[in-house]
Amino acid sequence: MSREEVIVRFDSVSFEYGHNKPILDEVSFSVRKGTKITVMGQNGAGKSTLFKLITKALEPEDGDIHIGQGITIAVSRQVIQPDELPLTVREFFERSFDHKVYDIDPRIDAVLEIVNLHAPHDRIIKTFSGGQKARLLLASALIQKPDVLMLDEPTNNLDQAGITHLTDFIKNYSKTCIVISHDAEFLNSFTDGVLYLDVFTRKVEQYVGNYFDLLKEITARIEKENRKNAQLAKEIQENKDRANFFANKGGQMRLVAKRMREKAEELEEEKVDVRREDKTIRSFIIPSQPDLLGDILTINGFTTMNPKTHKPVTRKAKIILKKNQHLLLQGPNGIGKSTLLESLAHGTAKDAAILDGVKVGYYRQDFSTLNFNDTVYDSLLSVMEKHIEENMRSVAAGFLITGEMIKTKIGDLSEGQKGLVAFARLVLQKPGLLILDEPTNHINFRHLPIIAAALDKYQGAMVLVSHVPEFVQQIRIDEVLDLEK
Repeated sequence: MSREEVIVRFDSVSFEYGHNKPILDEVSFSVRKGTKITVMGQNGAGKSTLFKLITKALEPEDGDIHIGQGITIAVSRQVIQPDELPLTVREFFERSFDHKVYDIDPRIDAVLEIVNLHAPHDRIIKTFSGGQKARLLLASALIQKPDVLMLDEPTNNLDQAGITHLTDFIKNYSKTCIVISHDAEFLNSFTDGVLYLDVFTRKVEQYVGNYFDLLKEITARIEKENRKNAQLAKEIQENKDRANFFANKGGQMRLVAKRMREKAEELEEEKVDVRREDKTIRSFIIPSQPDLLGDILTINGFTTMNPKTHKPVTRKAKIILKKNQHLLLQGPNGIGKSTLLESLAHGTAKDAAILDGVKVGYYRQDFSTLNFNDTVYDSLLSVMEKHIEENMRSVAAGFLITGEMIKTKIGDLSEGQKGLVAFARLVLQKPGLLILDEPTNHINFRHLPIIAAALDKYQGAMVLVSHVPEFVQQIRIDEVLDLEK
């Protein structure tokens, strides 16, 4: 099989969920052997659906999907499923195969080495941190040694060391790799080409080069389309003006006026639809609970996990957060950042206390604070003190939650859409203490500066965990607690 050989091809593929949710409309593209391809597009455009069509987890309504003969495919999923949490590491990896693998233990050791994770094979999956689970998901795809490796948001929850490790691995991976990600910097370090899902036309546009090349090409195209339409608009107006002039002359001049109007109509037909760019969410603020005085959050101590021995270590601290003070929690994957945030949010932390009466707004990286059986409508109303539907819908629209989406169950949304719902809930809740665990995960990078600006201006107390330095740099941080030091 040569590098020039096409191993994945879509021919006029259409797909929709039910009759009211079209995703892809007569999409055609191809992927060649050994290339590194990025899949990009707005939240909800159908990126994960594309993966499911390639793996045949979904079938197209129309068109054909061709996979090269004998080609093996493995997907690194975004999240570990609830029924996988009680499994041991060995049982988790055994599920990656549809047959018994007798040399599973040395294979596990080899693949954990690749993702830079050290774990005994009898350790239970639920005891791992979010970042460690991300590495396990990646390893579960790699252990299959596929011809086509498909990675769905692989940098989510990874610390900087993990992202560097993953980037080096993908660069050196000799087989085909297809990656969904919103992290432009990560993607640009290895991408040969981009499949761009246009949420408006429901088409897939194929570009050569990385995301910055794509941006230049799209910008040039929009400018060209706008120039063409401006020229046509000028000619149309000239023909209409002449038509009006000759029509007033009467007699034979009316025929000339008619021809001028027909010419104007022909020119209208030549106008092109200017490519619409991804919408970004509206600028927003998260209102703080009013009349808050005193020490909103006090942390006198905390427990971390030694990533090598997996034994807890108790440490002392002296952190006091009042109104309008922001704390950044730092530390590598597995040290216990998410565990500490969860214990703070639920009031179970031994050496920490939240002021009585303070409303806590808690953004979890796995969205488990959301009830997946609720509709978006019910989820948003549930956090409001006064159920004013008009206010709720106005806030929702700012987060691109409109139309059918507001009637959709949370569990049926894409991960990125769940993130936008979670932020909309924080705006409606008006918390006094904001606890945020990796709030950039799954979110379209176009939205991130707007979210950063909102967090920067937040006037309550805030505790933030994020492994994205460019995001954190846009937010005012008053204190840093490094769990490793």
